[in-house]
Amino acid sequence: MSALFDRLGILGELLAFLWQRKLWWMIPMVIVLVLVLALLVFAQGSAVAPFIYTLF
Repeated sequence: MSALFDRLGILGELLAFLWQRKLWWMIPMVIVLVLVLALLVFAQGSAVAPFIYTLF
C-alpha cells in the first residue's frame, strides 16, 4: 500500500495522511473533488465546455 501512495505524489501523501489518521470517510470526498477538477480541466479546451459550465 505504501508503494502506491509513493507513486501518487502529493495526492498520495494526502491519502496516506487520511489513512494514518483513520479519516477513511474523507477519502471518497477527496476522490470526487479530484474527479470534478479533472473534468473541468479537460473540458476547458473542448467543445463540451459550455455544457459543463452550466452544471456548476
